[in-house]
Amino acid sequence: MNLPHFNALFIQHRNFSTSIRERIVFSFFCLKLFLLSKCYLLDFFVYLLYNMKAKEKGDNVTNIEIDERERIDDLQLKGLKIIQNKDGFCYGVDSVLLSDFTKEIKENSRVLDLGAGNGIIGLLLCGKTKLKTMIGIEIQPQVCEMATRSILYNQLQDRFQIIQGDIKKIEELIPTESFDVVVTNPPYKRENSGIQNNSRTKLIARHEILCNLEDIVKASFFALKEKGSLYLVHRPERLVDILFNLRKYDIEPKIIRFVHPKQGKKPILVLIKAVKHGNPFLQIKEPLIMYNENGFYTEEINTIYGR
Repeated sequence: MNLPHFNALFIQHRNFSTSIRERIVFSFFCLKLFLLSKCYLLDFFVYLLYNMKAKEKGDNVTNIEIDERERIDDLQLKGLKIIQNKDGFCYGVDSVLLSDFTKEIKENSRVLDLGAGNGIIGLLLCGKTKLKTMIGIEIQPQVCEMATRSILYNQLQDRFQIIQGDIKKIEELIPTESFDVVVTNPPYKRENSGIQNNSRTKLIARHEILCNLEDIVKASFFALKEKGSLYLVHRPERLVDILFNLRKYDIEPKIIRFVHPKQGKKPILVLIKAVKHGNPFLQIKEPLIMYNENGFYTEEINTIYGR
């Protein structure tokens, strides 16, 4: 083969190789462009879906009716809010402290609130814990309806439900031994004791008119699974009654914590954890002090309130 012929073959081979490389590079470029376009398209559809859900949530919130006697209060917890009747019973510090006392519950727990009222404890626990299901039982129809609107307002209807009914007939409302946790902020005062409020709603919330302490403990035993936990808040002057009824229904007191307004002052609330068929062993936790010497909330109370 002469030299000119060899040079011609070499140039032709080089041109062919260059052409193949260019095609490969171009193919990779097209593939990258295709994949990028798919990513952008996916992002676009995610964006559309997010905005549709946001609009749906906004529409649902807009459709919640608020009575002229009601107000919407910010719970300062993950954007949660509650509807309250200004003339009815509004939640207090006891419900906030109980929800914090209960926040140790396990993930995916089924939780029951006996005497749920406006749903405050359930709302707070939905924000503080990873519970699976929250059920509240409340006897007053108008209070149930208001609590249900708060649930819808916060888009919690997949986790939280209010049942209107009498806890003295709990077997007609829920299956037995179906809950991991029971929480309750029951009426503190015995019937016909203390100052009687003119508001029927407030009277039922504060006095043992429609249910008493034993009814609460008996219903808790029915609802709790084996070794399930009961959390409650009450007044210290009822402590003997509480412990007597817990032992009567074999729900063993495990933790007691007193709440004091200030250091050196007598307690105004008591927080109790008890376990169904638990072994006897009681811990008295350090006192929870609400106000410091300057009259401001203590650091622990501010932490509980998320401040």
